[in-house]
Amino acid sequence: MKVEDRPIGFFDSGVGGISVLKETLKVLPNENFIYFGDSANAPYGIKSVNEVKELTFNSVEFLIKKNVKAIVIACNTATSAAIIDLRDKYEASMPIIGVEPALKPAVELHREGKIIIMATPMTLAESKFKNLMDNYADVSDILPLPCPGLVELIENGNTDGEEVKAYLTKMVKPYEKEGIAAVVLGCTHYPFIKESLKAVLNLSVPIIDGSLGTARQLERQLVEYNIKNNTDSKGKVEIFNSLNDEAIIKLSYNLLKY
Repeated sequence: MKVEDRPIGFFDSGVGGISVLKETLKVLPNENFIYFGDSANAPYGIKSVNEVKELTFNSVEFLIKKNVKAIVIACNTATSAAIIDLRDKYEASMPIIGVEPALKPAVELHREGKIIIMATPMTLAESKFKNLMDNYADVSDILPLPCPGLVELIENGNTDGEEVKAYLTKMVKPYEKEGIAAVVLGCTHYPFIKESLKAVLNLSVPIIDGSLGTARQLERQLVEYNIKNNTDSKGKVEIFNSLNDEAIIKLSYNLLKY
């Protein structure tokens, strides 16, 4: 098989990275993809850095055995913990793409109020995020908002309904009085609750995630490595999960069509 015909690997701690894959299919419709979710070990956001790093490397090895030509770490927590080490080990042979909260687009809106960054506790605690926030601290009022428990709701298929809305109301609604410039979804699970968040917040508040930016960066890397699939035929998606449970596979494919 020619290298450009090989699939692209996507990895997340669970089903969250499906949100990034969904956007990537619009940018790269002719590529083939293999998605691996590690739901058996989710959530990553409450684990230690070393635990997340080990789990991420194990998952990347799974994808490499599937003969992928590039890998997207479609998980903010795994990117924070492991992306430097992953690139040290693999980037000579293939592109390794990570994700980060889409803070820059939020800052560039130049809106009054706080920029709220919703993410897992570990993502917000890592130096990678602190460095990102420091870049804009002088020009924007940035509020990191850890959201423990939200990943678990989404992993169980709860993307709307009263439980999710009650959680979001409790976490985000109090800041409306002070003024919210934008909400940045700093976990790839969170785009699946975007509609619920819109229902909770004032409709004028922009809600931003980094999926499109990640998809475009992947495309740039495929071109740079000269491995982009330029056929006219539509690609296919295969989904695997460490839970080895038909329900989580079904949920993953449903979220891909969400």
